[in-house]
Amino acid sequence: MTGQGSASSSSGPGGYDLVVVANRLPVDFSVDDDGAVDWQRSPGGLVSALEPVMQENEGAWVGWSGAPDLAHEPFEADGMMLVPVTLSASEIEKYYEGFSNDTLWPLYHDVIAPPAYHRQWWDSYRRVNQRFAEAAAAQAAQGGVVWVHDYQLQLVPKMLRDLRPDLRIGFFDHIPFPPVELFQQLPWRRNILEGLLGADLVGFQRGGDASNFVRAVRRLTDHPTRGSMISMEAADGTPSRRVRAAAFPISIDTMRFDELARSAEVQARAKEIRADLGDPDVVMLGVDRLDYTKGIRHRIKAYGEILQDGRIEAKNTTLVQVASPSRENVGAYQELREHVEVLVGRLNGEFGEIGHSAIHYLHHSYPPEEMAALYLAADVMLVTSLRDGMNLVAKEYIAARSDLDGVLVLSEFTGAADELAPGPLLVNPHDIDGMKDIIVAAAHLDPKEKRRRMRRLRRKVMADDVAKWSKTFLGVLTAMPSRDSHV
Repeated sequence: MTGQGSASSSSGPGGYDLVVVANRLPVDFSVDDDGAVDWQRSPGGLVSALEPVMQENEGAWVGWSGAPDLAHEPFEADGMMLVPVTLSASEIEKYYEGFSNDTLWPLYHDVIAPPAYHRQWWDSYRRVNQRFAEAAAAQAAQGGVVWVHDYQLQLVPKMLRDLRPDLRIGFFDHIPFPPVELFQQLPWRRNILEGLLGADLVGFQRGGDASNFVRAVRRLTDHPTRGSMISMEAADGTPSRRVRAAAFPISIDTMRFDELARSAEVQARAKEIRADLGDPDVVMLGVDRLDYTKGIRHRIKAYGEILQDGRIEAKNTTLVQVASPSRENVGAYQELREHVEVLVGRLNGEFGEIGHSAIHYLHHSYPPEEMAALYLAADVMLVTSLRDGMNLVAKEYIAARSDLDGVLVLSEFTGAADELAPGPLLVNPHDIDGMKDIIVAAAHLDPKEKRRRMRRLRRKVMADDVAKWSKTFLGVLTAMPSRDSHV
């Protein structure tokens, strides 16, 4: 394949048979005074999921740099052609922090926080989606495949189809898709549905999400549906193509994580972490973005009550909570951070001792090596999301535990619960008493039962890795009937 030298807004074909379109590029980059690009790989589940696919296919990735007003020509990094899309500071505020993260995110996560509906945010979202669509149209080869990702870019499939009807277009939604009773709150609900229906294949984490989408199409549009298929009409009203909605649960590069956790350095670091914590009998671990959907407050409340009840001794138990910074310009996240830090301080004040904290709160991001060591050091992994599309932390923990030790406590409201049951101990994080019982049971689980459960979990996670996920999605997408075939 040949690369293109410019991310122009031309709708003519470029040179890439596979183009990925996502809100962010897979690297953080800056430009010096001479115009040279300095970049480093950025963390994140989507990057981990797609980087191997892109390198294998020598594809192009269209996305935002992460900084305001940073414009640059496409450049190569890690075996991928990266095509920056420029966003102004105002667009970051309205399209990203506003409509994407203060309207769609809470709406799609069961309205845990109230969504805000502002017409200016919607206008910015529409304009930015058009810019992404034009950049993708300029890079894709004639008849190529374009794979659009996530809730920030739900209008891109239709915009791209209008520009390039020759393309095969897939869309994958990494977060939940809400029930129609919630989704129809959105003033621009039909625009979003029509945007997604520009794709040939719309993928979701869970079967329930795909069903929610099809029900929304049935309720809010005139397009006929049959099972998981939606029929689209030509201008004259005759059927022109079909759109399929289906579940494709995402995973991680399990072999890479397994090998990392088996390394002597990581295993030595895991022992060091336990020693630094004072060698407690039980180390519990939570790893999340600092987000109100992750159930961090519910988890800390349950843990504090267990200590208060004396069901676990504070001097022998430690909870390590890693909460990586997230969307720090959005008010709901600032409030969450303050609330969590107050809870942590109160717990440590009540149950901590000199040389021992009841809870270690770490507001940082960590490299994969340190995460693997933390997973190995943890007897109990607590994933208590109130709603989660998948939750890759749960899968990372399993991939790290080739020793078949450790217990995964997993929220029923994650996509991972659909896939991994009955291996984890499932919890309803809204039920604090029920969650306390499960956490105590996890801390005292019989070693044979631990091994049995972890063996089952690893069998599933090691077989269904991210390469299988992407290959399955792209295989279904390219096998879809021709766009001009009648239904």
